[in-house]
Amino acid sequence: MSSYLGRHAELYDIFYADKPYETEAAFVDQCLQKYSIGKTRRLLELACGTGRHALALEKLGYKIVAVDYSVDMLACARRKIAQVSSQIDFRWQDMRALNLPDDPFDAVICLFDSIGYVATNEALKQVLAGVYSHLRPNGLFVFEFWHAAAMLRSYDPVRVRRWSIPGGELLRISETNLKYSQQLSQVTYTVYELRDNGTYSRFEETQINRYFLVQEMAYWLASSGFTPLKWFAGFTPDEQITEQTWHVVTVARKTQSSLNEIKEFEVS
Repeated sequence: MSSYLGRHAELYDIFYADKPYETEAAFVDQCLQKYSIGKTRRLLELACGTGRHALALEKLGYKIVAVDYSVDMLACARRKIAQVSSQIDFRWQDMRALNLPDDPFDAVICLFDSIGYVATNEALKQVLAGVYSHLRPNGLFVFEFWHAAAMLRSYDPVRVRRWSIPGGELLRISETNLKYSQQLSQVTYTVYELRDNGTYSRFEETQINRYFLVQEMAYWLASSGFTPLKWFAGFTPDEQITEQTWHVVTVARKTQSSLNEIKEFEVS
């Protein structure tokens, strides 16, 4: 499940500099405030990366514990918050085996299709079980996944992008192969750092991500103790999910386990 290691993590914010993190965070905030039962301020973010969603949500008033599997991405995130006034608590965790001593959270979020890094059914069950156990009664799970219909119809086998950087240029080649029977996308990134003095460096990383159908994800949620509330076409209020929808944002609620659990939470 490892991804964005070493230099790849250090360049991550350049590759995604045009991603509208604050707009996406504002949409997550709207979902949390609209669909929450009770006050929602304490968040757990899975696969937080370099912390840009967490920083945007903190500005909206949330208290956040943010976890990731990549120590290199966490290092980038910690360097970032050291430069600003931030109380985000970044920690290393494998989301397949969440084990945090904190009180249950009001909501858990997992964005940028990161839930797809768990490629097997067993691993997905482990993630959902961990999310469930770390949520308070009626807590929300807001996450984004790669939509199978769009992937199967329209994926690009090869993509090339360039970025200007001080002293040179970045070139990234993305080569994608689909493993249809497993619903997996294997993407090999080859990155060249081309310097103005004529020298260059190169590295390569392969990532495997799973894509899902809405009906399939609804089954996994229901079988793990969640009630799906909404399916959105990306970070928009559009609920029409079509073969052109690349990213689905889902809002699900932890099913009430028992009146005793709810009473215990209210007393605490």
